[in-house]
Amino acid sequence: MDVFVVDADGRMQVLDVPRGCSDLAGFESWRTRVWGSGAVRSLGARFFPVLADGDLRVEADQVPLFVDECALLRENLEKIVADSGAVRTVEEHRHALSERLANVEDAARRAQEMAGGVLIW
Repeated sequence: MDVFVVDADGRMQVLDVPRGCSDLAGFESWRTRVWGSGAVRSLGARFFPVLADGDLRVEADQVPLFVDECALLRENLEKIVADSGAVRTVEEHRHALSERLANVEDAARRAQEMAGGVLIW
């Protein structure tokens, strides 16, 4: 997962991940099992479910809505954990999911600060 900006020529420039930040949004299987799960879809999420079929590119003007969706997922973490089939204990899965969501939230904040977008690939 990365933050990007679009230059004056319309080219996307992916920015380096700052020291101390993580670019991990979850395991590859999470594209369908977590982010594209029925629980996430039932909340009305429209960004995260895209990951079930491919990469997610959140444009700069969409980042505020993406931040709202991150908050929605955070508020419903228990429902998502219960629906996504924990591979380890439920507590370990909750912790891992919360950590990865925090990484996404951090990238979204950084994107907002520089009028950029978020790319999860």
